[in-house]
Amino acid sequence: MTTVQEVQERVHIPLVHPRLPRTAPVIVAGIAVALGLLLLVLGMGLVPAVVIAAVAHLVVLPLWSVFVEGRRGATDRMMTGLIWATFLVAVVPLVSLLWRVVAKGAGRIDGTFLSYSFFKTQVDQPVGIYHAIIGTLIITIGAAVISVPVGVMAAIYLVEYGKKNKLAKAITFLVDVMTGIPSIVAGLFAFAVFTLVFGPAYVSGFGGSVALSLLMIPIVVRATEEMLMLVPDDLREAAYALGTPKWKTIVRIVLPTALGGILTGITLATSRVIGETAPLLLIAGATDRTNMNPFDGAMTTLPVLIYGQNLRGDAPAEAIAWGAAFILIIIVMVLNLVARIVGKIFAPKKG
Repeated sequence: MTTVQEVQERVHIPLVHPRLPRTAPVIVAGIAVALGLLLLVLGMGLVPAVVIAAVAHLVVLPLWSVFVEGRRGATDRMMTGLIWATFLVAVVPLVSLLWRVVAKGAGRIDGTFLSYSFFKTQVDQPVGIYHAIIGTLIITIGAAVISVPVGVMAAIYLVEYGKKNKLAKAITFLVDVMTGIPSIVAGLFAFAVFTLVFGPAYVSGFGGSVALSLLMIPIVVRATEEMLMLVPDDLREAAYALGTPKWKTIVRIVLPTALGGILTGITLATSRVIGETAPLLLIAGATDRTNMNPFDGAMTTLPVLIYGQNLRGDAPAEAIAWGAAFILIIIVMVLNLVARIVGKIFAPKKG
C-alpha cells in the first residue's frame, strides 16, 4: 500500500511547458534588422548584410527557445525559420523579376505598340509588336491542337487499357525521356523533318507548332494520367455493372470527372511552351511582316522578337524588348488564371 511519504516523493510532471512570448519572433526580427542596418552603416554591402541578419535571426531565436521551451521547442522554431527563409529565397527573385519587367515594359505599352508591326510603309511610321503577338497565338494554338488529342489519348491508353503491360511501360519511359529533352533538340527534329519533306530553307509557323508540340505532349500525358488515376474505380465498376461499354464509360463518366484537372494541365503546358525561343529560331524563323498563314513563310513570336531586339543592344530596341516581355508575361498570367478558374468550375462537387 502506498504511503503518504511515497506519494509526496513522486516526481511532478507538468502538463504545460513554458513558452516564449508571442512577440518573440518579432523581437528577434527587430534585432536582426538592426544588426543589418548597422552593417550597412559600417560599409558592408546590401547582400552580405541581409544574409548575416537572416542567419542571426535563425540562430538567436532557437537559442532563446532552447533555454525556455527545451530542445523540442527550439527544433520547431529552427525548422519554422528555415522554411520561411527558403520561401523568401524563392519569392524574392520572382517578385524582383516581375517588378523589373513591369517597371521597364509597362511604359512602352500603347495603342500604336500593340497595333503596328515592324514592316514600314513610310519612313516615319512607328513600329510595334502586333506581328509577334499574332505569331505567338497562331503557333501556340497550333501546338495545342496537335498536343491535346495525342496527349489525352495516350494517357487514356496508359490508365484504362495499358494496365502496366510492356507497351504501357515503354510509353511511360519515353514520356519521361521526352519531359527532359532540351527544347533545341525538339527544334532540330522539326527542322530535319520539314527539310526532308519540303526541301532546305523551309520555314513556317506550322513547323514551330510541331516543335512546341514535342514539348507539350509529355506534360499533357502526365497531367491527364494523374487526373484519370484519381477517378474512383467504383464509378467505372458501377457503369460496367449496368452494361455500359468501356469506351462509353470513359467518355461519359471518367473524362467528365477528371475534366477540370485535365484542362488545368493543358493550360499549364501551353503556358510552359509559349515562351520558347530556340526551336522557333530554327523552324519558324523571323519576319517584320504580319503573317497569318501558318503553312507558308516565316512567323515571328514574342520570345524571338525579344531575342532579336536584345541582340541589337540600343536603347529603342531594349525598350521594345521590355515591352514585348511585359505582354508575354501578361499572356502567361492570363493562361494560368484561366487554368485555375476552369479547374474550379469543372472540379468534382463535394458533399
